Amino acid sequence: MISNNNSQLVFSTDGGRVAPEKPQLAVPQGDGIVRIKMERKGRKGKGAMVITGLGMEPAKLKLLAAELKKKMGCGGAVKEFDIEIQGDDRDKLKALLEQKGHKVKLAGG
Repeated sequence: MISNNNSQLVFSTDGGRVAPEKPQLAVPQGDGIVRIKMERKGRKGKGAMVITGLGMEPAKLKLLAAELKKKMGCGGAVKEFDIEIQGDDRDKLKALLEQKGHKVKLAGG
């Protein structure tokens, strides 16, 4: 028979190294203008267009990024609440975003 006085805990799923859930980041709402800027810094000379100010949830951003990459014929990524598209064809990217109903401005050099 097992005695309750001498029992020791052998295994528990009560806690341990379980990471706490990360809080959801609030979607930044800009001024309603989508900006496309060219970045070359930290990319070994390769340029990437960064789209900011979309004000969308991460899931919708990923879908939009996938569509833009297909239509532009290049790679890219979603980082936080920005979309990065490889290359330097801001005019074509601006036209695609305006077709989607966004107000777009070219920013930076």
